[in-house]
Amino acid sequence: MKRVAVAAFALAAYGFVAPSFDAVAAGRTVKLAIHVNSADKKVMGMALNNAENVMKYYKDKGDKAIVRVVAYGPGLKMLLKGMSPVEKRIEKMSLESSDISFAACGNTHRKMTKKTGKKLVILDEAKMVTAGVVELMELQMSGYSYLRP
Repeated sequence: MKRVAVAAFALAAYGFVAPSFDAVAAGRTVKLAIHVNSADKKVMGMALNNAENVMKYYKDKGDKAIVRVVAYGPGLKMLLKGMSPVEKRIEKMSLESSDISFAACGNTHRKMTKKTGKKLVILDEAKMVTAGVVELMELQMSGYSYLRP
């Protein structure tokens, strides 16, 4: 034990010190799942604000943030062509970064299509998943942090 302490002291004296935690952590990738189940334009806007702010924060630190927005229930409106109050913003965000993606709940889509009798088309930027809730669970199990604005 004494030899380890002497070696550590000697290395420190010659400028060989361990990098700080911040230096070790730089370049890391963080992952965030954002849950949207409201048709309220303000909630949708807040979800997109959160996504942009998180991606900018980590980019400014030299890190990377991967964000997945999952919409189901009334929130599916966020990802429907011609119905989404944030359609243009989603298009712009998707063009600016490949680190944000959007998932539309297939269960909700099927039920809404049946109820309305209309063909409901999801945005080109979104991917249909079987179930929004399951998507959120799977993302969390694979290391994504969870946010519900």
